[in-house]
Amino acid sequence: MIDRTAPIIAIATAPGRGAVGIVRASGAGLAPWARVLCQRDLRPREATLVPIRDGYGRIIDQVIALFFPGPHSYTGEDVLELQAHGGPVVLQLILQRCLEVAQRASASREMSREPWPSPWLPHLRMARPGEFTERAYLNQKLDLAQAEAVADLIDASTEAAARSASRSLEGAFSREVQALQEGLTHLRMLVEATLDFPEEDIDFLQQADARGQLDSLAAQLQQLQARSRQGRLLREGIRVVIAGQPNAGKSSLLNALAGAELAIVTPQAGTTRDVISHVLQIEGVPLHVIDTAGLRAPDSPGVDEVERIGIERAWGQIAQADAVVFLHDLTRQPLADYQAVDAQLEADFARTVSAQIPVLHVWNKCDVVAPPAQTVEAAALYVSAHTGEGLQALRSRLLEIAGWQSSQAEGVFMARERHLQALAHVQQHVHSAQDILQQTQPALDVLAEELRLSQQALCSITGEFTADDLLGVIFSRFCIGK
Repeated sequence: MIDRTAPIIAIATAPGRGAVGIVRASGAGLAPWARVLCQRDLRPREATLVPIRDGYGRIIDQVIALFFPGPHSYTGEDVLELQAHGGPVVLQLILQRCLEVAQRASASREMSREPWPSPWLPHLRMARPGEFTERAYLNQKLDLAQAEAVADLIDASTEAAARSASRSLEGAFSREVQALQEGLTHLRMLVEATLDFPEEDIDFLQQADARGQLDSLAAQLQQLQARSRQGRLLREGIRVVIAGQPNAGKSSLLNALAGAELAIVTPQAGTTRDVISHVLQIEGVPLHVIDTAGLRAPDSPGVDEVERIGIERAWGQIAQADAVVFLHDLTRQPLADYQAVDAQLEADFARTVSAQIPVLHVWNKCDVVAPPAQTVEAAALYVSAHTGEGLQALRSRLLEIAGWQSSQAEGVFMARERHLQALAHVQQHVHSAQDILQQTQPALDVLAEELRLSQQALCSITGEFTADDLLGVIFSRFCIGK
């Protein structure tokens, strides 16, 4: 079992060399240990230049020490941050010295002149990934949604994602969840009052317009779900797989979208034999665009073993996609053989791709052959990977498929899949409660239970009712030192 009360320490900056590196410690009663380590008293929240010495009195480095007494700190405990020169060896030496000071002091009680607690300091141990933020959550400095936003802010791949994570971190998402909780609490109070006083002639629910209140909460919930879906898009993005026959221009399209020569382009069929991926951003939404090997029958002439593996991997990527760009070649469209293979691929897509995954038909090389006046596929797009014609329309269509709404971009907060699942459970119970209230003689005990379950699902977002195993999953994905 991991002791969540023991002081913890870790290097808080990323591995590698830099101008500054930080060693961070957190725990109850760190002040005596910090005094011995730094050889002086540290004023709260005041930067102090101090030498950190090894066991022989030799200076390891001159550091800036910052002491934050609990509960006025990030974790809610005493926190000491040592800002040193950012060399990995220096930081490791400082870390080791911190552990040595704690170990010796606890073992020998050398500082008998000071009013040390007994024991003076519990065993100082290395922090687990995300444990500083976990303690901030456990000490009610952050709720669970805000704690997750810390990791999302660090991992943000676009400016829009970073801004959305920042809004969640400051509590925008939590406040909307809390507003729904308060509304459900008020409704539960009305239902419980009606259940507790059945002999009274006063109908609490009718007089308080419980049905109208519940309908209003359902509308608020629907808006929260829509904005949360936008936030999940900013966090996770969408996987877009470019697929099609060899030499349709898949690699050229990837290069054009990325604005860089990422994939090799040659007239030879089967040039791309492996998966090539690149993260783009369109209006702040990350797009994981994946170029795949040209699709054809594995026993086609000229297909060797390497290309067969590439084709197999291509179908694997297609099965996992959020959207598929089926790229066609306008210059070969009149050819009967080409049409036959395209038709076979469409049938293969129907078997491989889930019905929920959109397949967007895109016709390439419109700079060479003019698009026909009438097309079979009404939603088809015409592009030129060579000149860039039609690429903006393609980007807009991809955002439309993903469900992104530019009008909501400024108010979006970061959200995760578990948040959406929790909101879906809330919606399910709220709809059940609405059905009950519409009955002539509503079953109030069932109504009370539906409201309780919906409130419990909401509380799981902010962590008021959260299993310990879920906490382990969430915080284990953080970096060490955070």
